[in-house]
Amino acid sequence: MCAGLWQLLVAVSAFLAMAAAQETGAAPMVPALFVFGDSLLDSGNNNNLASLAKANYLPYGIDFAAGPTGRFCNGYTIVDELAELLGLPLVPAYSQVSGSGQQLLQGVNYASAAAGILDDSGGNFVGIHRPVARIPFNQQIQNFESTVGQIAVSAGGTSAAASIVSRSIVFVGLGSNDYLNNYIMANYETRRHYTPQQFADLLVTQYTSQLTRLYKAGARRFVVAGVGSMGCIPTILARSAEGRCSEEVDQLVAPFNAGVRGMLDGLNAGLPGATFTYLDNYRLFKLMLAHPASYGKIDGRSPAELIMCFLY
Repeated sequence: MCAGLWQLLVAVSAFLAMAAAQETGAAPMVPALFVFGDSLLDSGNNNNLASLAKANYLPYGIDFAAGPTGRFCNGYTIVDELAELLGLPLVPAYSQVSGSGQQLLQGVNYASAAAGILDDSGGNFVGIHRPVARIPFNQQIQNFESTVGQIAVSAGGTSAAASIVSRSIVFVGLGSNDYLNNYIMANYETRRHYTPQQFADLLVTQYTSQLTRLYKAGARRFVVAGVGSMGCIPTILARSAEGRCSEEVDQLVAPFNAGVRGMLDGLNAGLPGATFTYLDNYRLFKLMLAHPASYGKIDGRSPAELIMCFLY
């Protein structure tokens, strides 16, 4: 189990207006959980892709009962924790259930390591003769649209499918790879063409269109996670002689997180029946670094040695 999630999950459950604790054997709080994202949420969709971004080997999954599954984590991811809190089974990867309608009824995980809001983000994970290295958000949405059709067949029609999807939770966490594996990559031209604010605006515009597309497919209850402190991820820390977080990288991402919050306010006002909630991963990460004992067992390690796999 990844440390430090309980307070965040309680906040999510409060958003869902479901105060009672889930009892063993009780009905799930929601019909299903649909997940869109990147390596922070991937549960195995990249396993069979010609991808360099995979986690289906040890030490990944060392604390997971099934061993390595494709999760970029020692154990549970944040959406695994959320599924349990909601009384749902762990959400299977789309690649594992795409041909079975009944398996789709309690949710699907479409997340793919190296995926971004932009289709070309994460392209550095394409090796020689590897044309498909990740499943971008646009393709994940297309897969969801296909799922809704399959649910209609299994559930007894489009009205039944619409009821299931509209009452379910849609968890979206993207944007990290648009920076880490696009904007700040030397082999991408993006940073030479866009200022940080211009690039954030580009991402938010695309993100707005994509979330609206999910709404049009029937989704109504959204949890959208912001990008965490990318200046503190291992690949950035490794570039620092002193192992310090990069304030410069964090400042590059700040306009995006601010833009997403404003965008969600606009979608809440403009899309009837929809609820969009923003999860401030950046703030949570900083709180964990400042007060690690409040978010899990430390075992004598310093805050700098704690890496929460639900963030990076």
